[in-house]
Amino acid sequence: MLTREQLKAVRKIQIRTSHLVTDVFAGQYQSVFKGRGMEFAEVRLYQPGDEIRTIDWNVTARTGVPHVKRYAEERELTVMLMVDASASTIFGSVTQLKSTLAAELGALFAFSAITNNDKVGLIIFTDRIELALRPRKGTRHVLRVIRDVLSVKPAGRGTDIPAALEHLGRVTKRRCVVFLVSDFLDTACKHALRVAARRHDVIAVVLEDPRESALPDVGLVELEEAETGERYVVDTGDARVRDAFARQAAAARTERDRMLRAADVDAIVIRTDQRYTTALLRFFRMRERRQ
Repeated sequence: MLTREQLKAVRKIQIRTSHLVTDVFAGQYQSVFKGRGMEFAEVRLYQPGDEIRTIDWNVTARTGVPHVKRYAEERELTVMLMVDASASTIFGSVTQLKSTLAAELGALFAFSAITNNDKVGLIIFTDRIELALRPRKGTRHVLRVIRDVLSVKPAGRGTDIPAALEHLGRVTKRRCVVFLVSDFLDTACKHALRVAARRHDVIAVVLEDPRESALPDVGLVELEEAETGERYVVDTGDARVRDAFARQAAAARTERDRMLRAADVDAIVIRTDQRYTTALLRFFRMRERRQ
C-alpha cells in the first residue's frame, strides 16, 4: 500500500509529465523512435505519379487493371524502463533525490510511449532484480510503473548492470527501446552494454548530483559509501582534499562517458539541480539530425 505522501507524489508526477508530453515533447518521441519497419497495408488502383516498383503484378494480371501495393510504418514499439534502485540513488543535495528524479523521468518516457500506442515494461534492479513488469499499454499501467519505482524497497544495496541487462535479454524476444536510468557508478558494464545495444536501442539516462562532483568547505565531515556502508572522515576545509575529490570525480565521469561511447550507447545526462527538459530536447534533436 502507498502512503498518502506517495499517492500525492504519484499524482504530482502524473500531472507534471503528462503536461510535458503534451506541450513540450509532442511529436519528438514519435519522430525519433521508429517502428520495426514497413508492413503491407492494402492494394489499390494505380494512380498517376505512383512508382512503378510498387505495382502488384499478380493483381494487375488478374484484374487487367494496374494496382499498386501500399505499405505503412509498423509503428508499435516496446519500451523497457530499467531503473537502478541501488543505495547510491537514495541521494540528493538540492531539490530531490536521484531516485525521485528516476521515477519522474520514467513516467515521462512511459507517457510518451503510450501516447504513441507503444507498450511499456519495467525492470527495477540493484545487485539483483528487484521487480519486473511485463510490457503493457494504458495509463493505468503507467501509473503502476510510477508507483512501483517510488515505493520499491530494494533488498540489495549494490549495482549490477550486466545482470540486469542479461535479465532483459531473457525476457524480451523482439527489439525494443531501452531507457537505462542509473547513476552508472558501476563502470564494469561495457561488454554487457555493447551486447544489449546490438539487439536493442539502448539509451543511458545518467543521473548526477552536484555534490558528487565537488565538496563544500564545511570542515570535518563523516561520509558513508552508500553501496558498501564504509565510513570515513574527510577534512573538507583542506583545499587539497577538495581538489583531489574534484579531480577523481571528473576522471570517473570521463571514464563513464568513454565506456558508453565504446558500447555505442547514446547518453542523456540529467542533474538533480537542473531542469531536465533542456537535456531531453537536446537528445531528441541530436537523434533527429542523425536520422
